[in-house]
Amino acid sequence: MNTIPFSVLHRTGHLEKIQNSIFDILIIGGGITGAGIALEAASRGLTVCLIEKNDFASGTSNKSTKLIHGGLRYLKQFEIGLVHESGTERAILNTLAPHLVVPEKMLLPLIEGGSYGKTLTSLGLMVYDFLADVNDDDKRKMLDKHKTLKKEPLLDDQFLLGGGYYTEYRTDDARLTIEILKQAAGFGATIINYCEMMSFNYTDSLIDNIECVDHNSKERIIIKANHYVSATGPWVDVIRKKDVSLNNKRLHLTKGVHIVFPYEKLPIKQSIYFDVPDGRMVFAIPRGKTTYVGTTDTNYDGNLDHVVTTMSDVNYLLIAINGVFPTVNLTLDDVESNWAGLRPLIHEDGKDPSELSRKDEIFVSDSGLISIAGGKLTGYRKMAHRVVETVLKTMPKEKKELIKDSFTDTIPLVTPALKSSEDVVNYIDALKKQLLDFGITDTFYSTYLCSTFGKNADILLEKAKSYSFGTPKERLVRAELWYCVHYEMTNTLADFFVRRTSSLYFNIKSISKHLDVVVKDMTQYFNWDADRITAEKAQLQQLVYDATHYYETEF
Repeated sequence: MNTIPFSVLHRTGHLEKIQNSIFDILIIGGGITGAGIALEAASRGLTVCLIEKNDFASGTSNKSTKLIHGGLRYLKQFEIGLVHESGTERAILNTLAPHLVVPEKMLLPLIEGGSYGKTLTSLGLMVYDFLADVNDDDKRKMLDKHKTLKKEPLLDDQFLLGGGYYTEYRTDDARLTIEILKQAAGFGATIINYCEMMSFNYTDSLIDNIECVDHNSKERIIIKANHYVSATGPWVDVIRKKDVSLNNKRLHLTKGVHIVFPYEKLPIKQSIYFDVPDGRMVFAIPRGKTTYVGTTDTNYDGNLDHVVTTMSDVNYLLIAINGVFPTVNLTLDDVESNWAGLRPLIHEDGKDPSELSRKDEIFVSDSGLISIAGGKLTGYRKMAHRVVETVLKTMPKEKKELIKDSFTDTIPLVTPALKSSEDVVNYIDALKKQLLDFGITDTFYSTYLCSTFGKNADILLEKAKSYSFGTPKERLVRAELWYCVHYEMTNTLADFFVRRTSSLYFNIKSISKHLDVVVKDMTQYFNWDADRITAEKAQLQQLVYDATHYYETEF
């Protein structure tokens, strides 16, 4: 299929196609849900356009706990169907991208007076294994106190009764979104970031087209489609207001905060899922050279475009983590980075944030706007299928007969594909040797490159070798940037340091180290002038500030 390369260097071609086509589906929103819909629709033979007002995955889809999990907590809410679907989906995603959706052993400590008793936990995990169709290697084990402490010596032995040991799956939410979008583009979808939907235009009370602004050129453009889908997460109600279709069904936004420590400050042996005195559950997850802890779950009615961590948020998590690991004595000074994001849940009267269902729901307005809200990262593929099936219901029979059945459960998310966990281990070992030959002895980089780029790390290494100056790490960063610009629609410094590489969260010190060389190359790629360079640095500086500071109140 003749497609335009997925690069901002070809933006003119994308914009021309957008303005000179009538698409089957226009998707507003470039997070995980919109990405999933684009792949589902394009792979089945529909013509697709997706626009995103900022960068892809710049909202909720870059601010999750970064787990493809089966939803153990939802058993307490009797969300049986959600747990079953989540468990099935995570197994599929592990098959489609084993380097990006990785099994993660999880320890659930049982504490005197805690929310989880031994009998109910054992029964719950057994039901969880059954619903999630867990294989034998990943099935739960119940541990006594001694074995639990052996798994994690940092736990407080004074009140520890034992533990449940089971499996979740870890991911990089932004990378997952990007890879899905790249695959959708490969099936012919036209996908562009920094293009904001401003208004709907109607004919006979039905949406005829939408007016957008291209933030790069500042030009207004018109996009026309037969069906319009809003997959905008926390902004779903904002778009519904523009359509004058907001009704009693509405969003309930909650905020989740995560804080990141250097691994040596919280050197846990595996991920821990523990309850705190107020009944909420918190994760502590080791990742590379860090350990991150989250999440909070509080009502939110602040600025959707500037969600920040407050002092009360970080203090809540510090109290929680020090209560479970009393010898670590973590303080605010130990926190290296943080992120705060929103969950777009469906409002239910009388329920606390942690009690709200994570189920998704589809709203169809009289004008034809299809909005999807709720849901969670793990279920993006099923959500996409439900949206496309909703679209197909209104299509003419002769058109519908040409549409293929869904097969996204067999489409590898990265090309070339790694096919198994064993493949991933072998590939990381091969990367270690190549990096050593290149002059990089830090074994962290082999895992990082594999989990971030999959087998495309080979392309990066070849590109890095072609540079004639700079340290090996600088040349590798330049190669990463080159790849992200040419293959991943990277527009800005923030796109690269936040969404494509997660440096802001898990390697924040590297930003200042490599900023100058990245700015130099991006200036060369995009012909930035002095004003643009100043603006780019200011935007990145604000993001670094937000990731390392704590506000008294929300915006």
